[in-house]
Amino acid sequence: MMATTHALAGVFIGTIAWALFPEAGTLPVLAAALGGLFPDFDLYAGHRKTLHFPVYFSILAVPALAIAAWNPTTVSLAIALFLAAAALHSASDVLGGGLELKPWLATSERAVYDHWNGRWLAPKRMIRYDGAPEDLILATSLAVPPVIVFDGTIQFLAIGAVAVSGVYVLLRKPMVAAAEYAVAAMPDHIIDYIPERFVRDLQ
Repeated sequence: MMATTHALAGVFIGTIAWALFPEAGTLPVLAAALGGLFPDFDLYAGHRKTLHFPVYFSILAVPALAIAAWNPTTVSLAIALFLAAAALHSASDVLGGGLELKPWLATSERAVYDHWNGRWLAPKRMIRYDGAPEDLILATSLAVPPVIVFDGTIQFLAIGAVAVSGVYVLLRKPMVAAAEYAVAAMPDHIIDYIPERFVRDLQ
């Protein structure tokens, strides 16, 4: 799934929390959006392994959510929602495609790494690949509640995320074709600085 879809999933759960505890303000919603994005910060270094922890994030999120429900402060909710969104991201990546740069070909059996069991989980391909039309439908659906509920920053970010998602969906496959052309034209000393998994799939 797209990073924007994961961020909007965080905003979605943050919106639910805000409806229950509006006195905590909107900072927890923003923390949830960041938590939804956070695992993808490993894009260039062991993607879906370095910062993706489907089990460990979930283990941390459960007591954090319990504490936040018992004592719903801005800080407790922000921490809990960050962890919950990161857990949701890490776990839900298994529902998408594999790690290859052309996931629409369905050649990879690696969706996300399960550190708890020491193995890669296979992709379910319910959403065929990041940037698939169904990915955009999901992102748009997740954006509806925050766009309706909030004014200002969160509403703007949700609409912006959907817009970015739409552009990405249009460019997803052409970007790979352009990257293949660019890599073929690059001298070896430049290619050495590109993460190996990208070059392997593009050459």
